[in-house]
Amino acid sequence: MTADQRHEISPTSFLYEERGPIAVITFNRADRLNSLTFEVYRQLTDTLARLEHRSNIRAVVITGQGRGFCSGGDVEDIIGELFKRDMEGLLKFTRMTCELIHNIRALSKPVIASLNGTVAGAGAVIALASDLRIAAETAKIAFLFVKVGLAGADMGAAFLLPRVVGLSKATEMLYTGDFISADEAARIGLYNKVVPAAELEAETMRWAERLAAGPAFGLAMTKAALNREMSLTLEAALEAEAEAQALCMLNPDFREAYQAFVERRAPEFNKQSGSKGE
Repeated sequence: MTADQRHEISPTSFLYEERGPIAVITFNRADRLNSLTFEVYRQLTDTLARLEHRSNIRAVVITGQGRGFCSGGDVEDIIGELFKRDMEGLLKFTRMTCELIHNIRALSKPVIASLNGTVAGAGAVIALASDLRIAAETAKIAFLFVKVGLAGADMGAAFLLPRVVGLSKATEMLYTGDFISADEAARIGLYNKVVPAAELEAETMRWAERLAAGPAFGLAMTKAALNREMSLTLEAALEAEAEAQALCMLNPDFREAYQAFVERRAPEFNKQSGSKGE
């Protein structure tokens, strides 16, 4: 049995499709703005872990059906249930939600959030934790935890958001929980690109295909460095990057890039190398 067979992916609480080297995860509770249930949380977390070992997959897209990307935890399925739990039970849930964000960041393959509509609560943090965010013009976003009496610091938002938009803007967004438009999100650097809704899927796939055709090992090392260096000194970061780059120079993709340059052709990456951990 191959590694891909051992890590077969067949979720029941959202859609999963492999389009060549690109895995597409689609939230499909459109009537509920793709709100999350306990089952969605668990299956999405497990799916992201399994994708690390799918050698045929080079990039991942997360998107939604209908008017929303993801509106956060379902009021009936999750929030009502949480009132029945003690501290231990609540921690079990909050740690599971944090495991989801960890698995997005730990996945060595690029993750693109394709934001088709409303992005709120936990959905906003899923988008934030992704490597890139391509959004429709309708994709307003809010970290609305304070609106329901919780801390704005949820699922790593207080760690990640200041690093993307700066401390002042992150503080404003987490304190107020207010929605901002897609254009505003792009202006502050939260969204990488905003397009008309009709163009979102095609634009997302263009980005995903470009990443999937890139050097998998080099991209994995880049993501690992971005994660690790958030908490390093400059000196430690320089040493870490020196070691990472030396490892990349031993990878076949480096020689392929050189050979393609000499032969005046486009490089064909990933013929002999996989992403980190494969």
